[in-house]
Amino acid sequence: MHAYRKDLADIALIDCVIASHYAEPTERTVVHSAPLRETPSGDAAAIRELRPGECFALLDDSVGWAWGYAGPDRRVGYIPSDALES
Repeated sequence: MHAYRKDLADIALIDCVIASHYAEPTERTVVHSAPLRETPSGDAAAIRELRPGECFALLDDSVGWAWGYAGPDRRVGYIPSDALES
């Protein structure tokens, strides 16, 4: 439920976790429905479906996958980059 990996973490967690880098989330809007996945793969388990108009707190975007969190429960995962406004 917390947005951190060994290489990157949400800046809000700076006093809680150790990571190589910290990032301030950038708010993006989901433009078409897409599953939030556990890992950056179309075969990865889906956590929940993100719908158009939902906010996504973007922390990293690389190789076609955006990593961050969404929803009132701040579920952390990956969504295809093209599902977000640019």
